Amino acid sequence: MVMIARLLLVTLTTTAVVFATVASAAADIKPGDFVSKKNIEEAREFLHPGLEWCVEHGLVMEIVPYQKATYPPVYQAATEKYHAQVEISEDGRSLKNYVSGQPFPSLDPNDPQIADKIMWNYYYNPYVTDDLTIRYFDADTGPITPSGMEVERHFVLEHFKRLMYNGRVHVDPKPEYSDNMEGFRYREGMHPILEPFDLKGIGMAMARYSDPSRQDDTWLYLPQLRRVRRMSSAQRSDALFGQDIDMDSYGGYSGNPAWFDWRFLGDTTILAAVHGKHWPAHWCEGQGDFVFCDTWEKRDVWIIEGRSKFPQYAYGKRILYVDKEAFYTPSTDIYDRGMELWKIWINGINVGHKPFEGAKTSVYDYETGFIPNLSMVDMQLVHATRVALPSHEFPDEEGWYWNMGPKVGLAPEFFTVAELIRSGR
Repeated sequence: MVMIARLLLVTLTTTAVVFATVASAAADIKPGDFVSKKNIEEAREFLHPGLEWCVEHGLVMEIVPYQKATYPPVYQAATEKYHAQVEISEDGRSLKNYVSGQPFPSLDPNDPQIADKIMWNYYYNPYVTDDLTIRYFDADTGPITPSGMEVERHFVLEHFKRLMYNGRVHVDPKPEYSDNMEGFRYREGMHPILEPFDLKGIGMAMARYSDPSRQDDTWLYLPQLRRVRRMSSAQRSDALFGQDIDMDSYGGYSGNPAWFDWRFLGDTTILAAVHGKHWPAHWCEGQGDFVFCDTWEKRDVWIIEGRSKFPQYAYGKRILYVDKEAFYTPSTDIYDRGMELWKIWINGINVGHKPFEGAKTSVYDYETGFIPNLSMVDMQLVHATRVALPSHEFPDEEGWYWNMGPKVGLAPEFFTVAELIRSGR
């Protein structure tokens, strides 16, 4: 009887293991599937907390095969030429002997500096190496309801520009500006706001420095008050004008790596919208229209936790999911000071040689990424800001211009306070 009982136990255990394996395999998702709140259990292992919330509130994901990310050839050549000489400081706040390309192409998860090295790769990623211009984009913001987003405000912005001063590989001067007496890492501007009428003319300009001990210079121009307001680095975590996006969240994270304490949490596979098919932005239907509906694929990511060194910073921590190949963040979970989930940033990317068939200026001989849509979602307030880049109001606008400099009118003068004021009048 004892032997029979043991055999029965082994049989039942084996059956349970086989069933669990089959169930696990059956729960997996594959190209051709659609993930929604109806079948979220099948995809849950590929959804981090913020993405899971969005699917439960209406996001629909069309699953497509994974495609490998490639680098611009000049970036790859710079990496091969210079990476061996790059070192990271003991405190992780700066690089030594960096010229251009990827600082750390070989990463070891057991390296005590792995988190900092991943973030420096992110900071010097393959795609925004020289400059960036985004033209005529818009944003809607409002509460998320069972029938869809109730748009409270509609914003239209004329330009966002960023000019890199070192690590340059495409446009002269390369690899850096020789007359960079201020020690800029980059300068950035977003101005003017065209809509709504009560915010017309408002704009922002900022400068970031290579010196890790020097904080950003950030200016906000308010034409109604005829004044320029200077913002502290901690205030870059504040969402302005009733929408949900703060400056440090641009792209998933645009703060200075030197101002955060980074911790490596491991790696995983998530769903990410990388090879999208829609242009312009295509919002989901019904309740899910606070976020874009497009094609998603499985991507391997590093999980990095960042906590600000500024005590006045609005967020308790950011959890960045950094793509292992492209070193960008498909999405980022953001937590409040009590370490409760607060917001998520989601990028929707179309990879190709041009943003759409027929584009004439923003055309490349290598694959790059264009971002026709993104969302910032406040889960605690059930509120969101969705951004279309470019706006549907400008159907012929190519929107994204990477590493083109003077060809698209980008010049250092755009980032001055004087130009900020002039464009807002």
